[in-house]
Amino acid sequence: MDRFICIYPAYLSNKTIAEGRRIPISEAVENPTATEIQDVCSEVGLNVFLEKNKMYSREWNHDVQYRDRVRVQLKTGRWRPLPSCHVSQ
Repeated sequence: MDRFICIYPAYLSNKTIAEGRRIPISEAVENPTATEIQDVCSEVGLNVFLEKNKMYSREWNHDVQYRDRVRVQLKTGRWRPLPSCHVSQ
């Protein structure tokens, strides 16, 4: 079984933590889209796919641009990291 994580655009936006941001405000971006997130993940070689019409529970705006989420495979079935998924420090 493959292991995927979900990334909603709200996680990376410059909103407040209460609104769903999960990264430091200094690294946040204004109005990220799921398509942009998918493009970046694909560019670095991750297995990724876009799920249309999936809403983040904290998202109050139901516009089309906020409806999608990205699923990214970071580990294989036994929680082994994928070869392209390593963090440099």
